Amino acid sequence: MIRYAPLWKTMAEQKVTTYTLRFKHGMSHATVQRLQADMPVSTHTLNKLCSILNCRLEDVAVYIPDE
Repeated sequence: MIRYAPLWKTMAEQKVTTYTLRFKHGMSHATVQRLQADMPVSTHTLNKLCSILNCRLEDVAVYIPDE
């Protein structure tokens, strides 16, 4: 399962909020909610997050195998 825990850490370090993602960068409220719930998002969204945060994919998401 893909988890977005690294995203929240990266955002906190850069002082970026979900408000910033939605209103400054045009990310939809539904997409932010999907990220918060560890639900699937598109690679376009992951690319956009990496661009906004100027980071690598591993700073946004991590794969944790299902047991």
